[in-house]
Amino acid sequence: MMLCELLRGALEPKRDNVMEENNRPKRSVIGRFFGGLWAGITWLRRLVLNLLFLLIVIAILAPLFMGAGKKPALSGEYALRLAPAGYLVDQYRAREPMAQLLQDDQNINDMETRVWDLVKAIRAARDDKRINAIVLELDYLAGGGISKLEEVGQALEYFKAGGKPVYAMADYYDQDQYYLAAFANEIYVNPMGGVALEGYSSYRSYFKSALESLEINMHVFKVGQYKDAVEPLLRDDMSEASREHNAQWLGELWGSYASRIEGLREMPAGAVNNVIENLDTLLKEVNGDGAQLALQQGFVDKLLPRHAQRDALAKLIGQDEDYDSYRALDYQDYLAEIEPKLPSQAPKIGLLVASGTILDGEHPEGTIGGDTMAELIRNAQEQDLEALIFRVDSGGGSAFASEVIRQQLLDLQNDQIPVIVSMGSVAASGGYWISASSDEVWATPTTITGSIGVFGAFPTLEKSLAKLGINNDGLGTTKMAGQMRLDRPLSPLAKNVIQQGVEHVYQQFIGIVAEGRGSDKDNVHKIAQGRVWSGAQAQELGLVDKLGSLQDVIEATAADLKLEDYQLVEITRQLSPAEKFMQELAKNINASAGSHNLGAQLMQRIGAWLAPAEQVFNELNNMNDPKGVYARCFDCRAF
Repeated sequence: MMLCELLRGALEPKRDNVMEENNRPKRSVIGRFFGGLWAGITWLRRLVLNLLFLLIVIAILAPLFMGAGKKPALSGEYALRLAPAGYLVDQYRAREPMAQLLQDDQNINDMETRVWDLVKAIRAARDDKRINAIVLELDYLAGGGISKLEEVGQALEYFKAGGKPVYAMADYYDQDQYYLAAFANEIYVNPMGGVALEGYSSYRSYFKSALESLEINMHVFKVGQYKDAVEPLLRDDMSEASREHNAQWLGELWGSYASRIEGLREMPAGAVNNVIENLDTLLKEVNGDGAQLALQQGFVDKLLPRHAQRDALAKLIGQDEDYDSYRALDYQDYLAEIEPKLPSQAPKIGLLVASGTILDGEHPEGTIGGDTMAELIRNAQEQDLEALIFRVDSGGGSAFASEVIRQQLLDLQNDQIPVIVSMGSVAASGGYWISASSDEVWATPTTITGSIGVFGAFPTLEKSLAKLGINNDGLGTTKMAGQMRLDRPLSPLAKNVIQQGVEHVYQQFIGIVAEGRGSDKDNVHKIAQGRVWSGAQAQELGLVDKLGSLQDVIEATAADLKLEDYQLVEITRQLSPAEKFMQELAKNINASAGSHNLGAQLMQRIGAWLAPAEQVFNELNNMNDPKGVYARCFDCRAF
């Protein structure tokens, strides 16, 4: 009945109200003719558009309903295919439903793959007799950072420990793609491809001279010698303090990358840096053939074109009867196959993800709204949890919103529910603020954390406007009245007031850290001042309790609670039916992005190059703290 009504409503033209028609003034014969003609065209236009809309809806829904209840059980042996598209993330960002539906499936930089989904599929496949291998198809992985890649890599090592092989294939490996490929037993690359390793770097654009030429006065207030988030507004080059602490953590992360590759590929120590530092000489020896150099230096095992890669895997794994390829099951389909069909009665451990910039108010996934996250924590309190694992992947943001979240977590702890933090790629500044008071803090060795410092910044444009002949004048009832306007200079009184406010928030920050970590403010100040640390360094300094992946945190939490059987419950915002539908559809679109397209790969690399600039503009747009004070690390990126 509902479908019939929908069709009838779509196909029938709308009838005008009879009384309204009778009250209209009569038109001439010509007027009636053209009016009728236009009405007919309008009716036909509506009919075509409605039919087109119905066809689109039917095309989307038919496979879902036709396939419902008919999914066959897996028979035989398959390889588990992992073809991550876009960036590795801890949490999918929210998107408008129609934007998800209409997205360009070749825009790799707009896609995301959730790390936890990959880890779950890999770990489940180890003891599944239907899975005989894993194949990593890595052409469409845009990046993710060493911390997230290592979590997937540890799951691959767990899989290989079960006696099953892992294979990696691609036309060309960039730095992040190759890190994941290195966990494979065999690595294939196209003879026209290669492996591109270059190391980690931190280069930024500096705007002091540009702002001066535009007559823009940038007012910056900060606490912390190493709080260099605002340096680009005040300088034309990197300060020595910034150069010192960035060199330290970048060097440690790159050392972890290089040593991990050398261990996995059984290379001598220093081999990775030796190839990079002598790349021009080594390339000359192989006539500029990057793929041959990768083979010669032991980075890959075989040079094979695409069809030959598939043929080689088909011989090792099994031939797909319907396609000219190896027999495989995509990890998304595998997760759907193994997910529990009935709710469990086992004790519950909650998992709540905080990913993105911390903002004041309510905000969707992909950012951390202070009010939104507080509401999710309140929801966790109602779910009879044994503990909450709080996954933090954030470089911070609003100091006010950070404190809103921390206070709500304290309320949860007061209800005797332990909170254990698992730091992702980044948990710095405000990301550390919301972590500091938890019962236990875990990080990966390559997590970027610390950056305990605050700042405030805003411009005044009085000189720029004066050049255009725009001047400002008036009066106020006090010395502070009208002082925070963009078209007026900032008075010494206002500057002093703002600086004191920033210093107060910094004292509050280090006090929170001191209390949470069982230290004192003086000791915290020595390792704070905006300085960034790796997870390994942070553990040595007492900012972190233990090192490990999210899986390690889950297992340790269950062991501490003496739970032999438990269920992991993800605490998420309730989605509307439309959002759920579009989210599933978007996953399918991402899953189908594995077709090879050199133009898409080029756009992927251009997008990666532009990403830092885009990030800066996004961060500036996200400054919404009600007091204008921020615990934010702009340069804390997921390397």
